[in-house]
Amino acid sequence: MESKNKSIYISLIVLFLITSCASQPISIDSNSPGFFIGLFHGFSIVFSLIGSLFTDIRIYASPNSGGWYDYGYFIGVAAFFNVVKKFEQSYS
Repeated sequence: MESKNKSIYISLIVLFLITSCASQPISIDSNSPGFFIGLFHGFSIVFSLIGSLFTDIRIYASPNSGGWYDYGYFIGVAAFFNVVKKFEQSYS
């Protein structure tokens, strides 16, 4: 069991080291998506994912304005799944 945990930890460390070197293109456009667009994209994640199966729709805007877009996206995803959870609880 201990060797299995060790191999999982080593795999995660290698994965982290490989992905930490990835870079994003710098957004030159001053109209790049910010917090509120990230919030909307996060809230509409499931619909965008379904749409991406049939057309060329992305669920995440890249390049974006950086941390504020990511923060809005995270809040939107959390809010969407919280609404779905509350909706399910009200009908059970």
